[in-house]
Amino acid sequence: MKIAFANDVLYAYASEDAGAVGGAERQQWLLARALAQKGWEAVVGVRHKLKPGNRRTIDGVEFVGVGQDHALIAWRRLLLSERPDWWYRRSADHLLGPAMEMAKWTGVRTIFSAAFDSDVLPRRALTRRQRWWPLYAWGLERADRIFVQHERQLSLLPSRWRSKTVLVPSIAAETVTVKDHANRQKYVAWAAMLRQPKRPDLLIDIARKAPDLTFVVCGEPTAHRSPQGYGEKIVETLRSLPNVDYRGRVSPADARQIIAEAAAYLLTSDEEGFPNTFLEAWSGGTPVVSLQVDPGGTMARERIGLVTGSTERTVSALRSLVDSPQQRQEIALRATHYVTGAHSEEAAIAAFELALLNPFDNPQSLQTTSVARDRSIRSHDAT
Repeated sequence: MKIAFANDVLYAYASEDAGAVGGAERQQWLLARALAQKGWEAVVGVRHKLKPGNRRTIDGVEFVGVGQDHALIAWRRLLLSERPDWWYRRSADHLLGPAMEMAKWTGVRTIFSAAFDSDVLPRRALTRRQRWWPLYAWGLERADRIFVQHERQLSLLPSRWRSKTVLVPSIAAETVTVKDHANRQKYVAWAAMLRQPKRPDLLIDIARKAPDLTFVVCGEPTAHRSPQGYGEKIVETLRSLPNVDYRGRVSPADARQIIAEAAAYLLTSDEEGFPNTFLEAWSGGTPVVSLQVDPGGTMARERIGLVTGSTERTVSALRSLVDSPQQRQEIALRATHYVTGAHSEEAAIAAFELALLNPFDNPQSLQTTSVARDRSIRSHDAT
């Protein structure tokens, strides 16, 4: 079986480029690599990092230059030249409709994977060209499969598309040595691009209300989804706070290490999908404190983090965790147990391959089976 992706950032992650950013792109790279290791042919179309026709194989995944034409032209070239069985697209984009239709014309089946909770709500999904949302909805209609990250996304998706929708977990692929909390430095980690939806303003508010806590902050300004100068003002403020160690842009590997050695990881976003940083934190045995986000109720169900709802309760929760290495160690044991079972490459690929069963005689039962398998993995791990 052969699957195609099309995203230059996958090549950056595969090449261990320190500048690679993007959780959705990282998950695509982890999936492509895991599929290749399972025996799939995985090919990634690259528009800007490879010359047209040039090829490079990394960890079994083949990257091919498809030219710098308009995206639809480059994608069509990829599908016609590679003839994959499936084409995988992730994250909301106004070109999804034309892309899915083009794939139909070339005889390629398609997968759309939600990366953000709003991806399942067409009128809210687009961050640019928002008035073009009918094109995006057209893409959801024409996709052969839709993947979601947790059950709440499935419940939010319009009912007419649920019969072809399957829960496929994100992958936590890196293995790190879990450091005992008794030997950790007492700092709180925060890692994200300094854009408005990540709410670094709330991070600043929390740091000001907790001068006794130390925060290690990773991330750089970006114009994406933010007013002009927003990120620069955030940086200026972060650097002025005596209890904030602002690191700026760091490599993905360094960010994972900072999170894995922290007393706690803090998320201030109002909305996410299933944050990669949660998986990185739990893989390293680091508790998560989140103001709003708990993907599918995972933290509450598995008891591996706290959702606070306000900056005041966040400060209280962080102080309690920092002052109690024993409590943190207990959370760490549950977190690593959960993530190695529910978000292993094996669990993700099992759900992925189940979703693509052919013939697809009873889509609703397939969806139910996939969700049941996810629950079964969690139940097995809890015993």
